[in-house]
Amino acid sequence: MRSKASIKGHSLHPMLVSFPIAFFTGALVFDLLRWISGKIFYSDIAEVMIVAGIIGSIAAAIPGVIDYLYTVPPKSSGKKRAAKHGITNVCVLLIFAGTLIYRTHNGQDAITTILLLEAVAVGLMVFAGWMGGTLVARNQIGVDHRFAEAGKWKELHLQAQDGRVEITDFGELKTDQMMLVHVDGKRIVVARTESGFAAFDDHCPHRGGSLAGGAMICGTVQCPWHGSQFDVHSGAPKAGPAKTGIPVYALQLAGGKLYLQLPVSNP
Repeated sequence: MRSKASIKGHSLHPMLVSFPIAFFTGALVFDLLRWISGKIFYSDIAEVMIVAGIIGSIAAAIPGVIDYLYTVPPKSSGKKRAAKHGITNVCVLLIFAGTLIYRTHNGQDAITTILLLEAVAVGLMVFAGWMGGTLVARNQIGVDHRFAEAGKWKELHLQAQDGRVEITDFGELKTDQMMLVHVDGKRIVVARTESGFAAFDDHCPHRGGSLAGGAMICGTVQCPWHGSQFDVHSGAPKAGPAKTGIPVYALQLAGGKLYLQLPVSNP
């Protein structure tokens, strides 16, 4: 799904993480040189790199948190992976911040302890980077991969009245195009097919992938994560690892307006 923290479709988080990775790794390298050579100025360089890495981590974390909250599909395997990715990176930040404080109170005499702490932190950073790469490459978080003639990514936030929602801007949809609509905590895809409009859940029952970020053709939507396919009018599964279908919603076109009807729960 397209990142909410991006510039012209380019996600900010993957770009910014390069800085703390470089600075924290550099700190470990220069402290290792200090340990090998005994020259203090290598540790001075390492301290500067730790400070730069902390600043870079905070800068990278801001768009990362935004993507976690608003881009990663809820109740999905990607959401769990993103949480582990973020927690691991916080641990890395805390360890390097701790080594900075430790150096202040113990000088450069405890270089062995510092090296051990930094090695653990860099190891965790590699693991976090592996999970981050999976989020981008497999879960396609922050990837604007729209297929040919899919149209620009469109996302609306609407409110329901008595379970009825007027879908604005539906006229912009062409055949086989979709848009994501947020209504009362629900994520619903409104799509235009050759036989008319359709509305269905933006949640693949297999691993929770966003169907709005997938591809649709001939009334069939395909999840971008593992390829499960569903009939957009009936919700029935047609192919892929998903064994169950997706909820669909009634649409009504009246007076040049399109209305979505949500199920009304009994009190």
